[in-house]
Amino acid sequence: MTVQADRPAPGGTTPPGAAPPPRPSWRSRLHAAEGRAAPYAYVAPFFLVFAAFGLFPLIYTAWISLHQYRLGSRMRWNAGENFGWLFTNPAFYNALWKTFTIGVLSTVPQLLLALALAHLLNYRLRGRMFFRITMLMPYATSVAAATLVFAVIFGRDQGVVNGLLGLVGIAPIDFRNGDWTAQIAISVIVIWHWTGYNALIYLAGMQSIPKDLYEAAAIDGANRWHQFRHVTIPGLRPTILFTIVVSTIGASQLFAEPLLFGGGTPNGGSVNQYQTLGLFMYEQGWHYGQLGRAAAVAG
Repeated sequence: MTVQADRPAPGGTTPPGAAPPPRPSWRSRLHAAEGRAAPYAYVAPFFLVFAAFGLFPLIYTAWISLHQYRLGSRMRWNAGENFGWLFTNPAFYNALWKTFTIGVLSTVPQLLLALALAHLLNYRLRGRMFFRITMLMPYATSVAAATLVFAVIFGRDQGVVNGLLGLVGIAPIDFRNGDWTAQIAISVIVIWHWTGYNALIYLAGMQSIPKDLYEAAAIDGANRWHQFRHVTIPGLRPTILFTIVVSTIGASQLFAEPLLFGGGTPNGGSVNQYQTLGLFMYEQGWHYGQLGRAAAVAG
């Protein structure tokens, strides 16, 4: 007579007469729980910080934008009156246009100059490390300090720029009270501050391009200009896209440079000739005390 070994019953139940499997110890259960919870514990600090300093301000700003809210008073629900005021206010469209023009005047030359500097530093030059550190120094400088210095440089009476223009017979220019002149002066401040930063980003991207591509292009008879057009630029497309997006975001949030260039007043000049959206929001919220309207501008 053959004795058959006990087999588990269908459905995973223990057959009659067989010993039940040993229960896992509390330590093994604790280790298993730690393994399941560890990924969530690692990412939890980011989501907590983002919820406290990112998500909550966005939601609360949207909530305030639907209320009439002045400093020192209670909020009163007014639905979409703030947005109705905003989209019928010529000052808003002026600030939107000035933000766009200053953004174009500062972003396009800045990225082109940064690309050219990175291309030069990508070659073997003496003192490359010195030039790299020198390019990064404007980025390490305080925006407030740089803006105040450039406000003196572009001064009407004793400014360095007008002094140089006077040497070639050009009359002094009132950069601060002009329309395009004020925007150009502010754009120069932004270009000076951010060009070196973007140049180093481009340089890092260029150094990641395989050298074999340049050698193959040189064998095919391509000069340095053709190598730059057909090898460097295609290899830098993700990096260029990144700098364009970041620079566009920075241009839309321009605030400190026009504020300090105008002497700390949020009106952006006598006729709002360089008032950006950031200044317009600041003026509504803290100059006039209309926090609901300022929240609508931020939205």
